Amino acid sequence: MERFFAWLQNFRRLVARYERKGENFLAMVRLGCILILLRQF
Repeated sequence: MERFFAWLQNFRRLVARYERKGENFLAMVRLGCILILLRQF
């Protein structure tokens, strides 16, 4: 689990939260998760 959060830290948009709305931030987290999963396969 810790490795996953470390991988999410590679996305600059998630580290420095630019979005004002929570929905947009969660969408970026989901997109980051999808990209991480795609890299694994």
